[in-house]
Amino acid sequence: QVQLVESGGGLVQAGDSLRLSCATSGRAFSTYAMAWFRQAPGKEREPVALINWSGDADYADSAKGRFTISTDNAKNTVYLQMNRLKPEDTAVYYCAMKYGSRSFVHNLYPYWGQGTQVTVSS
Repeated sequence: QVQLVESGGGLVQAGDSLRLSCATSGRAFSTYAMAWFRQAPGKEREPVALINWSGDADYADSAKGRFTISTDNAKNTVYLQMNRLKPEDTAVYYCAMKYGSRSFVHNLYPYWGQGTQVTVSS
């Protein structure tokens, strides 16, 4: 059974950095995609960054140039390094996984973590 556990959220000031972690377990196949999504109050869940088993990454426009997604295969962990944070980055951040190719469509991801809150004050 696949399990995803996020950590690393918190309250920071605008311009600060934060690194989120997502520890995974129970993955059955070697071809997979990991993703970070976020959801702010009253808004739809939106993609932030994707990465697949070979290390190919994609970013939403809001994340390009500020966020970096990476994996540590030995630790079965995916990270989201967030720099130059803005108040509009405030949201619950979710880690997600699917088998096969990466996608920005959240409905294609069957496995989700519980989420971690990121709050950026101005």
